Amino acid sequence: MTRNVEGLPAPHERRSLREAAELTLDEVAAAMGVSAATVRHWESGRTNPRGRKHAAYARFLEGLTALPAAADADAAGPPGRTDPAAPAQPAEPAEPVLVAVAPGAGAGAEGGPTAPDGAAVATDTADTPVDDTGDTGGGAAGAVARPAVCPLLGPADAFDTLYDRAAPALALQSYLLSGRRALALEAVDRAFTRAWDQWPEVATDPDPEGWVRAIAYEHALSPWHRFRRAHRRPDRPPADPADRILLDALLALSPVHRRTVLLYDGVGLDLPDTAAETEATTLAAGNRILHAHAELAARIPELADVPVEKQSAALRERLVALRPPYALTPRPAAAVRGGGERRGRQWTRATLGLTAVITAATAYTVATAPTRYDPPPAPGESVTGVPPLSGPQQLTERSRQLQDKLRTDPQAGPARITPKIE
Repeated sequence: MTRNVEGLPAPHERRSLREAAELTLDEVAAAMGVSAATVRHWESGRTNPRGRKHAAYARFLEGLTALPAAADADAAGPPGRTDPAAPAQPAEPAEPVLVAVAPGAGAGAEGGPTAPDGAAVATDTADTPVDDTGDTGGGAAGAVARPAVCPLLGPADAFDTLYDRAAPALALQSYLLSGRRALALEAVDRAFTRAWDQWPEVATDPDPEGWVRAIAYEHALSPWHRFRRAHRRPDRPPADPADRILLDALLALSPVHRRTVLLYDGVGLDLPDTAAETEATTLAAGNRILHAHAELAARIPELADVPVEKQSAALRERLVALRPPYALTPRPAAAVRGGGERRGRQWTRATLGLTAVITAATAYTVATAPTRYDPPPAPGESVTGVPPLSGPQQLTERSRQLQDKLRTDPQAGPARITPKIE
């Protein structure tokens, strides 16, 4: 089989292997955790998988290549037996071909089973019954062994598997985005805590790692961290001068360019997946990568002499080889799950307590509120053209004493002014 520069079969051979296995684009996409359009691009040679998707797709195609050979060996029977009338001997169990299936991936066109609670599953062709003719129990599609689903024990085990596989790499990526150890570990903890709180949604997502990665990136790149006292002082830079230059160059990029170049060169996503995760068009994501590479080449001497078409590979090697000055060790998965559950209980208790306080205040208000409305008296107002009401002023104590004195005077009264005839 011819191999191309990516270490994969030629694009037309990829499609031939899939069609020979009688698999649809949706089934391959569900197994790889990508969209059917991405698989179509891989088979047409328009794009090629990168990073972990490249290794997983290579193993997937090798498994498809081994299936016809295993079927032929089973049909031929054990070595040394030429008499077709002789009773068939039990064949040796073939080596299982494991194909990772995305958590929560539904049944394909054939209506296959799915794992409960979004648990990771694996296909094992050795557990599929084989009859005397070499066909597996699949009817017309018996040339290819249908996957046997092996679910994990429960949601907690599926979450722990996802956490153990993705948390260490996600901690390094968050450190490259923020340049701070505490913030990177906090971003990982926050992302997986939310994933456990919304585990049914995460379990049925085609790309659980992408779901968690988006939450961690958003937290690590939040501009509100600059107002936190704990993040005002920068962390100690890496000991290696090359790593220090690379980290400073990454932090000098804008947040959107930093995130795009890390997804494309660090994580190894292809351009359509990078554009989808950054919520941009493919053209916009490509322009961001070009501008980011130009800025990094101007700041990093090692990339200045590298041709443009090889800058992505060189940058990926530098990002993988970067060693932070601190140990980026996330908390155990059980602690993250327990912390999320404890925080959920605290929020529930706080909500119930606040509801009880509001209910008590409402009941007290209803009990003490007046049952009728007494309008307050309107204040007096002056009317234009009408003189104000006049009258005697209020007497002071001095005026009252004088008035009493005048009333008690013997000369007081009307007789005082009556004329006398002398």
